[in-house]
Amino acid sequence: MANKRDLSFEAADVLRMFPTFVWKADLTPVVHQSLNENIIRALDQLRRDEPELAPGRAWQSERALHKLDEFHELVSCINEATERVLEYLKVSYRAFEITAFWANICMPGAEHKMHCHPNNFLSGVYYVATHKGAETINFHDPRSQTGIIRPPATELTAENADQVVVTVKNGTLLVFPAWLPHSVDANESGKRRISISFNTMFSAYAEELSKPLW
Repeated sequence: MANKRDLSFEAADVLRMFPTFVWKADLTPVVHQSLNENIIRALDQLRRDEPELAPGRAWQSERALHKLDEFHELVSCINEATERVLEYLKVSYRAFEITAFWANICMPGAEHKMHCHPNNFLSGVYYVATHKGAETINFHDPRSQTGIIRPPATELTAENADQVVVTVKNGTLLVFPAWLPHSVDANESGKRRISISFNTMFSAYAEELSKPLW
């Protein structure tokens, strides 16, 4: 039996396999301030005939806001971000498209339970109005089998945590795999939190990309 001192797992000996990526970009204030003001005006106009949201309530718009001129600038940012992500992943494709694009307004006390976005390749969120107590999103470990045995940890690290909390701010743009479970904690800021969610998928997927690889 080997002596314990003969075993050493150096950093270079640890193999990190099958990583899960979340890409994060922060638009500069000179860009996001006017962009966010325009988005808020557009959303207030969309909701002009609807009742005011009560505390603890949330509202989601229709899923096709990307077709409106008021959101053209943000759509351009999302398309550019998607191109960069696909380039990073070394993915071969001819074209992609936004399949859904909608606004979220969360009043104080409102939360969003864990979920994912089926039938898409990438998803993302752009943050319009965040505040202290309403500036995070949670990403959950997609490997459900890891929960079968979960001994208490002596210290929370990236290697043993079952979720990662990402802090965001006005102008933050996140892109992540559509299958990655995520959630939003209750808004504790006392103000409404506003974000834009979106999904992207390869155009003509069935004709070009779904053929067997073997």
